[in-house]
Amino acid sequence: MDTRYNLPDEKTLLLVEGGRSFVLAGLIGDRFSLCLETATGEICTTLERSDVVAVSAPEGGPVEPAFMLLELVRTYRHPVVVMPRGHPGSRRLRYLVSCAPEILLSCAIQRGSHPEQHLLCSSDELAGTVLSGGEGSISVRDAPASAAASLVHPSLHFDRTTSNGQ
Repeated sequence: MDTRYNLPDEKTLLLVEGGRSFVLAGLIGDRFSLCLETATGEICTTLERSDVVAVSAPEGGPVEPAFMLLELVRTYRHPVVVMPRGHPGSRRLRYLVSCAPEILLSCAIQRGSHPEQHLLCSSDELAGTVLSGGEGSISVRDAPASAAASLVHPSLHFDRTTSNGQ
C-alpha cells in the first residue's frame, strides 16, 4: 500500500490496522518544541505543522488509549519519556508514540519511545511501513497488502476494538 490520505481537518486521524495490531496517526497541526526525557537528560526538538504524531499498538487493543496518548502530545505538549535500553518496564508498554516528519515502523527495536523519533516500535505485521506528513495529508508507504487504512474523527465514539478482538 503506497497511498496519500488527505485529512479534511486537523482533528481527523489515520488508522492503519493489521490483523492483530494498529497504528493511529495525525498531523501535529501547530509548530512547537517537543521534549524527550531520557535517563541522562532532556532532548528538545522542534515539530512542524505537517509532521506526523503516531501511536503504535503492537499487541492491538482499544483505540481510545492511542487517541489519548496522541492528544497528550499533540494538543497538550506532554513530553515523551524515553526509557533506557533494557528497562524492565519496556515490555509492559502497550502504546508507543513518536513524532517526526517521517516515521518508520519497526519490530526490530526494543519496545518504547526512542530518542530517534523517526523510529516507532510496531508489530512484525506492520514493520517496514513508513508514515510521512504533508500539508493536510499523511502518506503511507511500504505497508503490507493485508493492512487496512481508514480515516477516523475523534468526535466519533471509539466503541470498537481492533481486528484482534481485544
